[in-house]
Amino acid sequence: MKIDFSRWSLDAASRFAQREALVNVERGRRYTHMELHRLTNRIARMIKERLGLASDDVYLTILDNDNMSLLTFCTLAKADVKAAWCNFRDTFDEHLWQIDWVEPEVVFLETALLDKYYDTLRQRGIRIVCMDPPAAPRDGVSCFWDLLEGVSDAEPHIELDADKPMLLRFTGGTTGRGKCCMYTLNNWLALHRYFYSMPDDMFGYDARHLSITPLSHGSAAYATTLAFKGGCHVTMNASDLRQFCANIQNERITSSHLVPTILYRFLEFGLHEQFDLSSLRTILYAAAPMSPAKLALLQEKFGNIFIQAYGSSEVLAPVAVLSKAEHLCAPGQSNRHLSSTGIALPETEILVMDEQGHELAPGETGELWIRGPGVIKGYYKNPESTAAEFQDGFWKSGDLGYIDEDRYVYIVDRKKDMIISGGFNVYAIEVEAALNAHPAVLMSAAVGVPHAEWGESVHAEVVLNEGHTADPAEIVAFCKARIGYKAPKTVTIVDQLPMTVIGKVLRRQVRDKYWADQQRKVN
Repeated sequence: MKIDFSRWSLDAASRFAQREALVNVERGRRYTHMELHRLTNRIARMIKERLGLASDDVYLTILDNDNMSLLTFCTLAKADVKAAWCNFRDTFDEHLWQIDWVEPEVVFLETALLDKYYDTLRQRGIRIVCMDPPAAPRDGVSCFWDLLEGVSDAEPHIELDADKPMLLRFTGGTTGRGKCCMYTLNNWLALHRYFYSMPDDMFGYDARHLSITPLSHGSAAYATTLAFKGGCHVTMNASDLRQFCANIQNERITSSHLVPTILYRFLEFGLHEQFDLSSLRTILYAAAPMSPAKLALLQEKFGNIFIQAYGSSEVLAPVAVLSKAEHLCAPGQSNRHLSSTGIALPETEILVMDEQGHELAPGETGELWIRGPGVIKGYYKNPESTAAEFQDGFWKSGDLGYIDEDRYVYIVDRKKDMIISGGFNVYAIEVEAALNAHPAVLMSAAVGVPHAEWGESVHAEVVLNEGHTADPAEIVAFCKARIGYKAPKTVTIVDQLPMTVIGKVLRRQVRDKYWADQQRKVN
């Protein structure tokens, strides 16, 4: 199927022409829907006409949220040139590895990074587009706004093959090097159908959605849905929770997307008491499970505004959702489903499979396999991983979980994070839920460490809430009262835990230091 996305964009922009579409807080940039439509037309044309990129070429972005917002889907879908989005917060070495994997013709780069990246990029023959004027002219470097001068804002009218890969993004790499996902136009359009089919409507006519997490990773998912519904996308660069709350107050934000580790900081700092957050109607949390005890505290402070979504880089869209209504429990009703990630959305199949690829019965734990229009076709330049992780349209998620009789999906662990102690399977997520219920604990990581008799024993590193103290033995006893033999045998109190750039705890790094002197990484 062929699609001329510029026509879709023009119709949506015409419907909401004078309404605010995009706000970049730090730069003070504001665009209406029609202004943004015309600007993305020019950017798409500039990529083709000024940079001379063809359909088989790749350009790569290393941009913070404000500049990345100009190069997300509404630009991408108007030019038949493949894009690769890198996470601005990744390290230089990680960016270099991604650049070498993708081999782009052009890199769109924050000007502040030019000195550090210039020699590396030019040695590879890569042209550079800086988003602000550089201090002095350099060979192979252009300024983004200079390239746009004189470019027409008429619709490009380029027809895209909806099944052809158009976007490359790297997975978060919580268990190793990230893999490069390939997305088609159909994958991306499925994303918006998923949002429309969610029980709660996040994106009404008056929606104002604030992105603090990287647009290159997950937050760009909201941009086109907001454009089609007449809402406004507000971006910020700084990972500053106080500024985040100030932006909610000043911009009258209605929704945002956060990870649990950030939400825990709200409780620690009491930010709900320092800012007017009354406009906030929805917080969608994802990327990692929420501690039920912390969720109860957040609901007490913010009200019933929470939606949980389950998804992944490989499926692009949220495939299961726990709605606001499902976050409530009637008196006497079990709250067990609050530990779930909700029920699968329309167009999605989620199966629980054993090691032999046979579907398991409700309540039995196995690997989650996911199939639907959001599932990617595979990994770029990685046929081995593609063959291993994709089968009959299903993606083998690596998540261990089960589905109960009411169709709620429960994630119990990552396959690579499961602890086997004395022949028993212990799931890190369950241990961390018990740890995080302790009133002094802010967040935790449970891992298996070498044990001569049991093979592995459960150990935890915990970060305490500011101003709190706790004895490790008391934390162990607290957990034992809740989860019995699965409780950690030992606890270490630390100042911080290793995190990915999007706020996921890196259990792998916590575990590795305890296995550094072992010949085998499993007992």
